[in-house]
Amino acid sequence: MNTLTPSTPTESSPASGRCVPREPARWGVVVVFATAMGYLEAAVVLYLRTLGNRIDPYQTPLLPPSVNFGFAEVAREAATIVMLGAVGWLAGRNFRARFGYFLISFGVWDIFYYVFLKPLTGWPRTLVDWDVLFLIPLPWWGPVIAPACIAILMILYGTLLSQFEPRPAMSGSVWRVWLPAALGIALALYVFMADAISVASQGKRALQNMLPARFNWPLFLIALGLMSAPILAAGWRLRAPRKEQTTVPLVH
Repeated sequence: MNTLTPSTPTESSPASGRCVPREPARWGVVVVFATAMGYLEAAVVLYLRTLGNRIDPYQTPLLPPSVNFGFAEVAREAATIVMLGAVGWLAGRNFRARFGYFLISFGVWDIFYYVFLKPLTGWPRTLVDWDVLFLIPLPWWGPVIAPACIAILMILYGTLLSQFEPRPAMSGSVWRVWLPAALGIALALYVFMADAISVASQGKRALQNMLPARFNWPLFLIALGLMSAPILAAGWRLRAPRKEQTTVPLVH
């Protein structure tokens, strides 16, 4: 006797033929964690900038000499990345999902840091106010809207990685996607650190007293477009629904 046993629709290939999020509750918990961490970051920055009398970071020196927390601030930034990576690792079931949740937590944390910093300090006044974005390995400078745009890309791509299982990529297409993305990341880092790179050879004092005057928007927009390549590729692979598979065991 032959029996036909249809397969059970999977989370990434439901009966409707549409891709649906497979872990919405887990995604929500990561977002809640990152939002809370954004407030924690904003509160810490409020304390540090109040101590240094520099709510607006666009002034020299970069870190006030009266308060010796230069190393502590760099170490705090490194610890923040470790914490975001840890929550991604705990939330995901495989490398793909773990990396996705890391991107989500990073992006949400970055955006809500500014969301909470505004009512706490009155800054930033506008989305084009300059901010010191990072200190590793050199100071990163840019208008607030620049890291926010990258954070949105991180949330989008992280969601695609952690919540959906697209069709396998065609042979060789992975490199065609990630090479422009890597170039975009490199260009964005250069734009953020260009002014610091130009004075780095002059020593620590030059870095402390350097204030950027112009943001390279054309190059940054090119970088943003290149960094969008993995998102566009993943979204394209999700468009076509997977065909439902059936298992046909033979019973004699």
